Amino acid sequence: MPKLIALALVMLLGALPAAAGTLTFAPLPMETPMTVASQWKPLLNYLELTLGVTIDIDYSQSNDEIIDKFRAGKLDLAYLGPLPYVTLKKTFAAANPVVVFHEKDGQPTYTCALITLAGSPLDLKGMTGRTIALTQPLSTCGYFATGGLLQHLGSSLESNRYRYLGQHDEVALAVVRGEFDAGGLKTAIAHKYAHLGVAVKAESDPLPGLALVANGNRLPHERIEQLRKALLAASPDLRRQWGDNIRHGVSAAKDGDYDGMRKLPMPTHFPAQGNF
Repeated sequence: MPKLIALALVMLLGALPAAAGTLTFAPLPMETPMTVASQWKPLLNYLELTLGVTIDIDYSQSNDEIIDKFRAGKLDLAYLGPLPYVTLKKTFAAANPVVVFHEKDGQPTYTCALITLAGSPLDLKGMTGRTIALTQPLSTCGYFATGGLLQHLGSSLESNRYRYLGQHDEVALAVVRGEFDAGGLKTAIAHKYAHLGVAVKAESDPLPGLALVANGNRLPHERIEQLRKALLAASPDLRRQWGDNIRHGVSAAKDGDYDGMRKLPMPTHFPAQGNF
């Protein structure tokens, strides 16, 4: 009888959403691990206190790594841009957008930029043979958006030399150091380096904002709704303590928000390596 009771208890506890426990969260590797941790810890602390959970940060080196971990059931939550999200959703239906984070202008959208050094005589129109710094293959502002911007200017990535550097801030710094003629990254991050001479020369149309995405195979619907309600309820004073990329407000997110993204011209593949 005690064994039956114990077995029943284990089954009951396993079927209930955990009132307490540990959630694993993966932020986008847009900046250095130290910067990412400082950006997210105040928000995660708020969720921990509000929901009675512990949230561990699982830092990955690339968007591909985050997607692989998500599919493998190793993540509960991830911070994803629109390209990584739609890529994940194609093969993992349980990926559920929770909230989208607003940009500094208060909008739930953002843009990607093509940058050079201020005062550079480089003409981006029809540009060939130049060096271009990119973030990552599955970064929205990487091969996808930078290639699109160059096409509008009568150029292409293939007619130039491009290399992936990983983080958005490293793209900006590589252009500042003169190691690359141009670079592609999130516009808001480019503006952070304007004081070092970074100049935005072209900008994409607005794209769906970066979102917190939940793994519906690991988190029950009730927990996902708790997360959404907690983030929507955060006061402006509280949000001001969060990182400068995520403090400007949130909106409830849904998969339909990405329908426009799915209609944009997509490369047939995203090269895993640069061409030089």
